[in-house]
Amino acid sequence: MTDRTVIPLDETHRAAAVATLAAAFQDDPAVSWIIPDPAARARRLLKMYDWLFSDHLTHGFILGTSGAEAVTMWRAPGKVHYRTPLRPGHLLHLLQIFGPCILRAAKVGDCIDAHLLRGEGRYYLRYAGVRPEYQGKGLGGLTIRAGLAKAAQAGVPAVLETATESNVGLYQRLGFAVREEWDVPGRGAPHFWTMEHPAQA
Repeated sequence: MTDRTVIPLDETHRAAAVATLAAAFQDDPAVSWIIPDPAARARRLLKMYDWLFSDHLTHGFILGTSGAEAVTMWRAPGKVHYRTPLRPGHLLHLLQIFGPCILRAAKVGDCIDAHLLRGEGRYYLRYAGVRPEYQGKGLGGLTIRAGLAKAAQAGVPAVLETATESNVGLYQRLGFAVREEWDVPGRGAPHFWTMEHPAQA
């Protein structure tokens, strides 16, 4: 039976959390547009989420179930809009992750930055994923609610964006509302929904 306790994930959970997010986002519309080839996508997503795991240990926090069957990556107030400076070492790392798809990745990233709600006084749910074989068991909602509880404790709203239309209803049931819909420029490029959860007393 899956342990439904939500805990902060740390270095000991890296491999399991990276595998969960890579599998969960394999068919994500935005990621599929960035990396069209499914085999390359599977390889590159493991590299991408390994990098993002380190990023969120440094500039945010990661919540998940104890076996990392469900994982959420968050930024707290003060780090919502932070981006690692694009120095040569960081650029080389991004090239290793995205390879020939780096320009599409940069375009999506820039568009997300442009549409992310202004101000630092909120929690930002950057990624949420459930390992495919555990989907439909309520683990995703459970893990997201744990982050929303931290936002409520701080008395601030939470924000996210999704390119998966079927996720919009899920997030609405968790209390998020659509603030904006927008498109990444380009043929076949993804459509996004920016959503916000109000501050709780």
